[in-house]
Amino acid sequence: MLASSSRSVLKHGSRPHFTHSWRSHTVGVVCLIGQVYRSFTRRWQYSTTVSPKIRPWAFNQDSTFRGSVSQLARCQYEATSHAKGTRRLVPCLRLVREMKREHVRPDLTIYNSLLACIAEEGLPLEAWAVMDDMIAMGILPDRQSYHHVLHASRWSPLEATWETLEKMADQGTPPNEQTYALIIKRITTTEGIELALQFMHEMSKRGFTPDLTATQDVIKLAAHLNFPRLAIDIAQNFEAHSVRRIDGETWMSCLVSSAESLYADGVQKCWEKAIHEMNLTPDEGTCIAVLHTCARHGLPDLATDVIRVLRSIGVDWQEYHFAPLLEAFSRVGKLKEAFGTLHLLRSNGIVPLPETTQPITDILKRDLDAVDGVWKILDELRDEGHTIDAAAINTIIEASIALGDLQRAVGAYKAIREYTSKPDVETFNHLLQGCINANHRELGDKLLLDLKQANVRPNALTYERTILLCLTQPTYEDAFFYLEEMKAQKIVPPLRVYEAIVRACVAAGDSRYALALAELEQCGYSLSKDLQRHVATSGSSA
Repeated sequence: MLASSSRSVLKHGSRPHFTHSWRSHTVGVVCLIGQVYRSFTRRWQYSTTVSPKIRPWAFNQDSTFRGSVSQLARCQYEATSHAKGTRRLVPCLRLVREMKREHVRPDLTIYNSLLACIAEEGLPLEAWAVMDDMIAMGILPDRQSYHHVLHASRWSPLEATWETLEKMADQGTPPNEQTYALIIKRITTTEGIELALQFMHEMSKRGFTPDLTATQDVIKLAAHLNFPRLAIDIAQNFEAHSVRRIDGETWMSCLVSSAESLYADGVQKCWEKAIHEMNLTPDEGTCIAVLHTCARHGLPDLATDVIRVLRSIGVDWQEYHFAPLLEAFSRVGKLKEAFGTLHLLRSNGIVPLPETTQPITDILKRDLDAVDGVWKILDELRDEGHTIDAAAINTIIEASIALGDLQRAVGAYKAIREYTSKPDVETFNHLLQGCINANHRELGDKLLLDLKQANVRPNALTYERTILLCLTQPTYEDAFFYLEEMKAQKIVPPLRVYEAIVRACVAAGDSRYALALAELEQCGYSLSKDLQRHVATSGSSA
């Protein structure tokens, strides 16, 4: 009854209501779909014409997802990761042991990965053991396998390298660029520059381009062995035939080698390449070596640039920086710039030494015309507002003394004050040498009086030349006075002073030569054989 009533209700009571509701719902859904479609169409048209920033949904690949792979593929992936790392031999051996336990047959990838780990540790015997195992498993080594063996033999004698090359030839595996790179790198570790060049020539004959790293190793080796010309030629030839470029460290090694060998062309080329083109910063030692080359070959422009670089790297200018610059100016005859350098030294609080101006003096020693021509240069510098240093006048005095013109030297001494300069101790030392050469004791005494009035403190050379000047006279008692004064100033008399006193006393029959000999020994000097012979001959004749 309940069932029939339910069926009746469903037939008569519920169906009209359900049918009406379903139809109205269907109409509403259709209308809603139409509205959504029209709205989407309008938005799509608007987005394609107005807002180009809207993009379709992007697909992000899930890199962590991995499908099912074989056990060998998993081992290959792990072995390759070990080969790409460093110090991974132990984990790689553990992987091989696991493969053996699980009966996974290795392939060429597994063996090459194991060889790479062994080569990283430098174990050639173990590498050959792996190669033998490969062959026993029926897997022929490829070129990369032999490369690993070559790399593993990098610390072994060269015979191991030749043996590996023979094995490659027997198997019919020709070498390529990487093979030659490994060979050259091995040769450069033993400083075999000739053999490395031979293999580079063989590469060029085979049509191979040398590897950048191997080429740089050969260049550095040539520079280290003091072959700067060879190193620079290799570097320039490589860059001429390759799009790759030699790095700054290699060019800097060529610069240092060229400077130490005083190779002017190499210094100029490498300085331009490394400092100006590559904007590298040299250290002070390199700059000093370059300055020495500039001084030797007369390269004042380069020397000036080096002085600029020294200041840019924060190095305090010193006398030994400017001495090569002054010599470079002197070698090319630019005396005005050389004398101007002396003004630059003084303006920076640097006192020039007698050795600093020696290149100028060497030029003035050639003839008296050169000495006279300097005064015009000094007048021009004075008119330009430069202070004329006493060292500049000293070069004229020293050159005049060397040419035997004491009167010209004294005239230069008197002209110092006209250039607002004051004589220094070197001025008087040069003039005393002229007095010794001319045996002019009276002038020497006058100079010593001027020295005291100018409050110039005498040095060891001043006392030495004063004593030698006294010994040029028949009466040389003052020589002993100045000797005692010299010792009172805590200045150890040089050997030349004692030898001169001994010779003068022996020649005059003065027994005080024995006292001089005793003091000579007390100072730690040894008597020369010539003086011993002179004393013995004079004593026997007496």
